[in-house]
Amino acid sequence: MPTLEDHLVGIINIFHQYSVRLGHHDTLTKSELKLFITRELANIIKNSSDPATINKIFQELDENGDDQINFREFLFLVASVLETAHDNIHKE
Repeated sequence: MPTLEDHLVGIINIFHQYSVRLGHHDTLTKSELKLFITRELANIIKNSSDPATINKIFQELDENGDDQINFREFLFLVASVLETAHDNIHKE
């Protein structure tokens, strides 16, 4: 059975899987974030392929305004998705 530590390493690995630009493995561009959301969170985030939805999510996450999502900013998305999933479990 996977441990919490295994899952945390998995989150790091998935971030690195999508931050593929040469020399920039610690940030996501808007297109990389879109690819991540459409492949990994399509069943969780409504309108995940809609450019307006991606733009809104990107702007909300890009706390420092550098047009990139660093790992800390990415964690806000992960935490938000986890919170929503937790709430949905209690509604079932």
